[in-house]
Amino acid sequence: MRLSKLLGRTSKTEGADYKIASHRLLTQAGFIRESTAGRYYLLPLGVMVQEKIIGIVRKHMNNAGAQEVLMPVLHPIELWQETNRTNTTGFELMKVKDRREAEFALGGTAEEMAVDLVRKFNISYKDLPFNIYQFSMKFRDELRARGGLLRVREFIMKDAYSFSTEEQFAELYKQMWGVYDEIFREVGLKVQAVAADNGYIGGEYCHEFIAESPAGESTYFVTEDGSYGAHQDIAVFAKYKAPTDDEKELPLEEVEGAGIIGVSELAKHLNIPVEKTTKTILFETDKGEVIAAAVNGLYDVNLVKLQHIIGAADIKLASPETVKRVTGADVGYAGFLNLPSDIRVVLDESVGGRKNFEVGANKTNYHTINVNFGRDYPEPDRYWDIAMAKEGYSAVDGQQKLIEKKGIEVGNIFQLGYHYSNLMRDTEYTDEQGRRQKYYMGCYGIGIGRTLAATVEVHHDDKGIIWPESIAPALVYLVRLGDGSDVIAKSDELYKKLQENGVEVLYDDRDLRAGEKFADADLIGVPYRLVVSKNTLMNGEYELKKRDEAEVKNLSEVDLLKLLASGKTS
Repeated sequence: MRLSKLLGRTSKTEGADYKIASHRLLTQAGFIRESTAGRYYLLPLGVMVQEKIIGIVRKHMNNAGAQEVLMPVLHPIELWQETNRTNTTGFELMKVKDRREAEFALGGTAEEMAVDLVRKFNISYKDLPFNIYQFSMKFRDELRARGGLLRVREFIMKDAYSFSTEEQFAELYKQMWGVYDEIFREVGLKVQAVAADNGYIGGEYCHEFIAESPAGESTYFVTEDGSYGAHQDIAVFAKYKAPTDDEKELPLEEVEGAGIIGVSELAKHLNIPVEKTTKTILFETDKGEVIAAAVNGLYDVNLVKLQHIIGAADIKLASPETVKRVTGADVGYAGFLNLPSDIRVVLDESVGGRKNFEVGANKTNYHTINVNFGRDYPEPDRYWDIAMAKEGYSAVDGQQKLIEKKGIEVGNIFQLGYHYSNLMRDTEYTDEQGRRQKYYMGCYGIGIGRTLAATVEVHHDDKGIIWPESIAPALVYLVRLGDGSDVIAKSDELYKKLQENGVEVLYDDRDLRAGEKFADADLIGVPYRLVVSKNTLMNGEYELKKRDEAEVKNLSEVDLLKLLASGKTS
């Protein structure tokens, strides 16, 4: 590729104010250009990298026995209605109608389509297990697109769907975990698999593959020895346990506490330890239900955990008006005592076992102290885990602390189980006895554009991108310095020889100063910069410099071609 002919030139000004490094560098280096918010043109250099990533993913999926398919982008809305996901997706479903008024969903994920494809065939137990995958455009009307390719409204995803018996699934899940490790290792990303929430996909468990980066939106926790890793949405920890001594129950009492901010100040005002305070927060569901969630004052409510417990498609903080209607008090004074009977109360494990603790009095400016289960509130049938993990909390083993990290989710694997088999008709195979049995499913996604952007977040410096060789748009950035006929002829000749030897080259044949060409070479981030000039011709050698190293090597043409064509440059 000659840079004089390349669509998508480098720029010092375009995207200069972008805060996310990958967004800025991919724009300035000529890999992407914004169309509208959350939608991007992928320029020739960007396509080169994307195709390298797709090739790596395809190779490892095929090696694992998965079979590539391609599903329509327009999904008949009836399929989404079968699973009721027209109302329960984690993103705004985009819909279109054709000339016959038939309605379609623009595919944001393809579980229904995969099931619909498979049920068109007469599958027997002999065909199981199998895994189908595709590379296709996905559409998600994200509320907040951000960070260039990190969160967009249109993107290419590799999504795969396995069909098996329940007994076969554990091995499939383990296999795909290993495949993902291999894919990201070859791409050049160090990732960590952490337990995560299945969300709108369904099923009981899943794992996200996260590349650590401050630019990421995923907050997760790990232990120092790596034995535990979980997304913030589901992370667990060792909670406060009330002492088992025979503390005497004190009389229930209302105490004024106007304008006090924070549980520490409240505990000081009430002359009790913080662990005897209680946070009661009211939430509203998509169905109009009001939920009172209570945790020990040491902790905060985890909205995702609470949502799963109550089985709501959506949940949000109750409005001040709703709080006033339900409790009779302003926000900040809610408690779980004496609430209307239609209010569901969910108590965290950390609330139980205490004596003489505090709750909001459901009366503006007042708190109730010396609350005791059994006397003042019925002992619950069960407590739940609805508390949010934080940095420094003790892991469940009690021996290690949780370490908080930020990262970019580049892939995920899901156990779907019988979720879609139960919701959709004819999702069955024939077993050995001739009986019809439901499929046990899994799904496995990789965001191609997000993987591209995450690689830039991890591999860059103040000069530009540093592409891993496996996905770089080319191996060599050939710089022609000078406009003499001998330099031009030798540069053209070397460009041709490199290509003939299977070496991918970006040839900077533009009429620019050396400093500009070197700056662009660093910005674009190709692994090797190769210089042809009058000086190199005089010496009968070429200057070769690795992008992330300071040393410049002078090599003969024979040695140069031998090194670059061998594929063993690293």
